[in-house]
Amino acid sequence: MSDLSQIVKAYDVRGVVPDQLDERAAHALGAAFAQTLRAGGDDRGAVVIAHDMRESSPGLAEAFGAGARAEGVAVVSAGLGSTDLLYYASGALDLPGAMFTASHNPAQYNGVKLCRSGARPIGQDTGLAEIRDRAQAILDGSAPPPGAPQAPVEHRDLLADYAAHLRTLVDLSGIRPLTVVVDAGNGMGGHTVPAVLGDSLLPALPLRILPLYFELDGSFPNHEANPLEPANLVDLQKAVREHDADLGIAFDGDADRCFVVDENGDPVSPSAITALVAVRELAKHPGATVIHNLITSSAVPEIVAEHGGTPVRSRVGHSFIKAEMARTQAVFGGEHSAHYYFRDFWYADTGMLAAMHVLAALGEQDGPLSALASRYQRYVSSGEINSTVTDQAAKLAEVKAAFADQELDELDGLTVRFSDGAWINLRPSNTEPLLRLNIEAADAARVRQLRDEVLGLIRR
Repeated sequence: MSDLSQIVKAYDVRGVVPDQLDERAAHALGAAFAQTLRAGGDDRGAVVIAHDMRESSPGLAEAFGAGARAEGVAVVSAGLGSTDLLYYASGALDLPGAMFTASHNPAQYNGVKLCRSGARPIGQDTGLAEIRDRAQAILDGSAPPPGAPQAPVEHRDLLADYAAHLRTLVDLSGIRPLTVVVDAGNGMGGHTVPAVLGDSLLPALPLRILPLYFELDGSFPNHEANPLEPANLVDLQKAVREHDADLGIAFDGDADRCFVVDENGDPVSPSAITALVAVRELAKHPGATVIHNLITSSAVPEIVAEHGGTPVRSRVGHSFIKAEMARTQAVFGGEHSAHYYFRDFWYADTGMLAAMHVLAALGEQDGPLSALASRYQRYVSSGEINSTVTDQAAKLAEVKAAFADQELDELDGLTVRFSDGAWINLRPSNTEPLLRLNIEAADAARVRQLRDEVLGLIRR
């Protein structure tokens, strides 16, 4: 019997197939989703469902849909899609949505991301716990199981509509010609990039796309579809240099995140991308608010303020970012993890739209991406350093005491700010016995000094 508490996470459902997540569990989750929507007053009479390229995804998506249909909720089946295509569908059709994917997780995993109508996120505190409990009751036999599907299912190909919508948000038709290597990692970017940036469905753009691993393959035969891991960028970096390309773009498995490398194959930090896109959005929406999480570079709020915007700092995690964006009506939000959120995209995250902003910014001027990106990279960062600890709270308290004479805040873990502008953030993992350390300073020597000092406290 499935124990849904093991696979229902803070923001989504994620587990090993079929041991933790199978079609019976997906069917119960579909019924529970429909029941929870009805109870919460968000019953639109239908839900839209999409899935990624994993072998188990079509069956899980169909079972979920059957559960919803047994509760009298019709299904709009979008078939193969990226996560941001599902968000587009939820926003454009004003329907609750379900996306079957395990993002960058290995092949044996799958999961589902759920949203309310208008792509509004569902997390543990906003309905996911209730869905989990209703589905568990069905699986346990303490709630009546859903019967045969009653409501209809409609199959709709939304890829062209999604691509056309993105092209209305960033116009690439007038940029200078660019050669772009795109690594889809055998994930959903191989499905969406030809539609949005290529000419398979829409008129050609001044882009020469050189594809890497566009074949949809949920076994990920070439490398993990997680571009934040440096090892997964090696092929992209090599191809950019070999083809003398202007830049490289890598997508994760469900293509809701993008990572960028410049013409030399050097990574452009997500903080720099956040600042670059923020400047472009502020040019369209003067004085708007921009959200950044607390471990993005200090350059982000500085640059936002310099361009007349209002920077607002958020906790790490998409539910916090989206909540802050809705509260402040922010035009854009960015995270260190290469998630980028847009008011013009129902406050949802889309790696494709962020990539289009980078292409537009590069193509509207003559210099290389390395020079363009350097305007937005002011400081040196450590990257995330994880330490296994037995008592997270005790170690956090120890570090806090050691830096008691500095400026401290505890919005998310512990942040220590120093008079020279350097900062450290130490956050506990929600799922593992880890403390995550991020450091930023004016130079690498200061980063190393702070790293050694903090790790000396944590790991002794």
